[in-house]
Amino acid sequence: MNRETEGTFLAFLGMFLYGIEPVVIKANPTNPMSFAAFSAIIASLILWPIVFSTSSWKEARESPQYIPKAALVGVFGTALAYIAYSYGAQLSTAINASLITRAEVLFSFVLSYIILREKITKNQILWSILILLGLTLVITQGKAIVPRKGDLLLLLVPLFWQSGHVIAKRLPYNPFLIAAFRNTFGGILLLLLALPRGLEFSKFAIAEALILSLGQVVWYLSIKRINLSKATAIITPAPAVAIGVAIVLGETFTSYHMIGFILITVGTLVVSRIKSELKESS
Repeated sequence: MNRETEGTFLAFLGMFLYGIEPVVIKANPTNPMSFAAFSAIIASLILWPIVFSTSSWKEARESPQYIPKAALVGVFGTALAYIAYSYGAQLSTAINASLITRAEVLFSFVLSYIILREKITKNQILWSILILLGLTLVITQGKAIVPRKGDLLLLLVPLFWQSGHVIAKRLPYNPFLIAAFRNTFGGILLLLLALPRGLEFSKFAIAEALILSLGQVVWYLSIKRINLSKATAIITPAPAVAIGVAIVLGETFTSYHMIGFILITVGTLVVSRIKSELKESS
């Protein structure tokens, strides 16, 4: 299996892992900030033993100059993204939050093209928009989207995620080490912010930590092999996975679900076949 195929498969695996995450988050009965902090800290406690057992920690000792950048992955990708999402969702709606954060693929195109010098094709943009259209139908069920005050904050979430991903893709560290640093620094920052409101522990934080640790490692393994923009397009339908699970468990299946899932499936399969390339040097 070549790197392109491996990266594509890992991105699909990441899509399913992150697809079940909303189910866990929704089940959490505690303070969201406290939940996020405990989840990240527990994820780091899962990852560090793996880092030390595989000797990945030696990469940080040999190249300590990259540790501050690894910390920024946690600041942007975990702490700032979650803060913006938490407060933005309070001022908006669940539908707006689901759709706006999925605009991550558009931020990915811009940042990947400018910073990582990835080649973004017209077909990639077209099919990614088709995925977003399908996701819109699945989530909104054809109802109009009403702009809310928190939408601008929600728009920062995918920007923070992609900023962290861009930094992570350029780090020379093992994916386990990157994920360990991300959850450690991001978790500590969230823990400090959660303290004034009081800490509340939930068993669901353990489930979330397992998803975070495995999901992030799979994600970093993926973007080390294929373009960030391609990997992001593949995981864009993640919320539809949760909706699909709900339908299997007895939720009503509508024509909007059917059309949306068809568009998502076709778009994702086509995007997954696009080869990862860099821009030609001028």
